[in-house]
Amino acid sequence: MRGLGTGIGWRPETADAVERMPGIDWVEVVAENVCPGHLPASLLRLRERGVTVVPHGVSLGLGGADRPDAGRLTALAERATALGAPLVTEHIAFVRAGGPLTASPRLEAGHLLPVPRTRDALDVLCANVRIAQDALPVPLALENIAALISWPGEEMTEGQFLYELVERTGVRLLIDVANLHTNHVNRGEDPAKALAELPLEALAYVHVAGGVEREGVWHDSHAHPVPQPVLDILTDLAARVAPPGVLLERDDNFPEPAEVERELIRETAAIREAVAAGAALRRVDDDPAPRPVAPPPQPPAAEAAAETATETVTETVRERLGLAQAAVLSALVAGTPVPEGFDRVRMGVQARALTVKRAQVVAQVAPELPEILGEGYRPMFLRYAQGQPMTGGYRRDALDFAGRLLAEGRPQDAAVRRELREWWLDRSGPMPRSRRPVVRVARAARRALARRG
Repeated sequence: MRGLGTGIGWRPETADAVERMPGIDWVEVVAENVCPGHLPASLLRLRERGVTVVPHGVSLGLGGADRPDAGRLTALAERATALGAPLVTEHIAFVRAGGPLTASPRLEAGHLLPVPRTRDALDVLCANVRIAQDALPVPLALENIAALISWPGEEMTEGQFLYELVERTGVRLLIDVANLHTNHVNRGEDPAKALAELPLEALAYVHVAGGVEREGVWHDSHAHPVPQPVLDILTDLAARVAPPGVLLERDDNFPEPAEVERELIRETAAIREAVAAGAALRRVDDDPAPRPVAPPPQPPAAEAAAETATETVTETVRERLGLAQAAVLSALVAGTPVPEGFDRVRMGVQARALTVKRAQVVAQVAPELPEILGEGYRPMFLRYAQGQPMTGGYRRDALDFAGRLLAEGRPQDAAVRRELREWWLDRSGPMPRSRRPVVRVARAARRALARRG
C-alpha cells in the first residue's frame, strides 16, 4: 500500500496494545475525544515515532439541513493542527434536526443517520461541505455510513450520489467497506455495484470493521472481528484501485489486554492479505472495467456561477429538508408517528439501536454512573431515554439522567441515592465541588468493603 499504509483506530482502552503492535503506520482518533492542549501521552509517543494521526469527526452533521456549526468546525480545525494531521475526516450523515429552521424542538440523534439521496439533500450537503472545507486547514474526506433504514423516494444510488458530491466539491472519500456490507444486508444494495459507481480516484483511505447480525439485521458494532464478507469487499476495492491507506476500527467489547493485541494483529494481517489479493487481481486483469473519471476543473468564473446558483437553490430547500429530517428523528427518539413511506419495523430497530448506543456512550463519558448504579444502570437509562429525547451532548444527557432519577426518588437504596446526588451536585455546578476527593475516597472504601463481604 502507498500513502498512509496500514492503520488502526486509537482508543484509550487499546492504547498500550496499539503502541506495541508491529507494522502500524498511522492511527485515527475520534476528534471529539481529544483536547488539543492535553493530548494523551500515548498519542504523543506515537507521533514522536513518526506515526501519522488523523482526527475523525462524528458530530458535524454535514448532511443536516442547517449550516455547519462554526464552533464545531473551529474545534475540528484545532485538533487537525495540534495533531499535525495531513487531513481530517467526517461522515455523510445528519446527527441533529429541528430548531429555528423548522420552528420545532432541537433533537439530537446521538449517532449517524443517513441522508436521503435526493437533489435537495445533495444541494445542501455540497453547500455544507464547501463551508467546512473553507474552515479547515487541511483537506476533508467524507465517509459513507452504515444504515438500518432507507428513505422513500430516493433519486440516486449511493455511488451516483457520492460521485456527484465529489464532482461538485472536490472533497475526498473515506470508503468504509464494512458499511457497504451493512447496507447490502439491511438495504439490499450490491457492494460491487456501489464500488463500480464510486469515484475511486478521490479515495483518501478505507475503513474495515466488524459487526454482528441479529434477526436478519446487520449492526455495524465495531465490537466484533472482521467477517469474511467485509474482507471480500476490500479485495474487490483493492482490485479496482490501490487504496492509499486501510484502517481497522475497533471500539468496544475488548478482550483481555494480551488478547487485544493478538486479535488486532490477526485482523490487520487479514486486511493486508485482502489488499494483496486485490492487488494481484488488478495486475492480472488484462481488460479492466472502465473507471469513471472526474471532469476537468471548471474555470473560476464558472465555478463561482455554479456555487452561487447552488446556494440560491439551497436556501429554498434547507427548510424542506429540515422538516423531513426532523420528522424522522422525532419518530426515532421522541415516539412521534413514523413518516409515510418508511418501514415501521426498521424504524423500530433503528430507534432501539439509538437508545442502546446512547446508553453505551453515556456510560463512557460518565463512567461513575454505571459504577454507582451497578446492574441497574442499563434498565434505568433505557427507561429514561424512552421518554426523554437527547437535546444536548452526551455529558448533558448524563446529568439529565441523574437529575431525573433523583427527582423520582430513585434509586430506592438510600446510600446509592446519596452517592448519585453527590455525583450530580459535583458536576452540575459551574465548578467541581470541593468535596469531590472526599466523595471518591468514600466511594472507593464502600466498594472495597462490599468486595470483602
